[in-house]
Amino acid sequence: MGRIPDAVKHLIILNVIFFAATYFMQNAELQTMFSLYFPKNPNFGFWQFLTHMFMHGGFMHILFNMYGLYAFGTPLEQIWGRDKFLFFYFSAGLGAGAIYTLVNYYQFNSVYDQLISLGLSGGEIQQILDTGSYNSGILATLTEADLNDFFAIYHTPAVGASGAIYGILVAFGMLFPNAKLALIFFPVPIAAKYFIPALIAMDLFSGLTGFSLFGGGVAHFAHIGGALIGFLIAWYWKKNQFNNKRWN
Repeated sequence: MGRIPDAVKHLIILNVIFFAATYFMQNAELQTMFSLYFPKNPNFGFWQFLTHMFMHGGFMHILFNMYGLYAFGTPLEQIWGRDKFLFFYFSAGLGAGAIYTLVNYYQFNSVYDQLISLGLSGGEIQQILDTGSYNSGILATLTEADLNDFFAIYHTPAVGASGAIYGILVAFGMLFPNAKLALIFFPVPIAAKYFIPALIAMDLFSGLTGFSLFGGGVAHFAHIGGALIGFLIAWYWKKNQFNNKRWN
């Protein structure tokens, strides 16, 4: 194992510290404070767009994310340097949180507006959000899945560095398009230029259809958001790498 560059090493250490504080010490208050809640939830805070990147839902979650940070972030930091890498990492992570929240806003407001059109007051809708119970007559207009998603968006926080990791994956694929990658459940090496777009396409399919190819509890649009921001930044840097706009 080669030397881990400073930014990657310190990010891994910070993630492990946060994970230990919330998971092993069962610190629910810290988990609530730093996870990214839907903006209409009373637990929401603007700092959560940053802090949710250091929170993880379980050992396998943080293990895969930190391995991705080490494996794909290390060559990027070696090429870009510490400051440029950190800017990229946090930009992708913040963008992932913002795009994830915007998609949730659209889905939430779509159901909210339909409930208003049925004659429900804001207080009655809040009661549905607080209790999860509703008049079955609503199902003539909305599906049970719509209402379950409405409730879940309001209550379920997003955690993890996955959005930033997807940004790193995209940048890695742009700089090393012929590097061979493989999934654990599909251990056939595939060039990064094919592997990474296919991975993002699966996330997009899962996010649009609700049929998750990666299991439950995955914030697919956070992955897509991180990949999009990562692509835009990496593309801009690559396009301007030989002119006076280059970040030295």
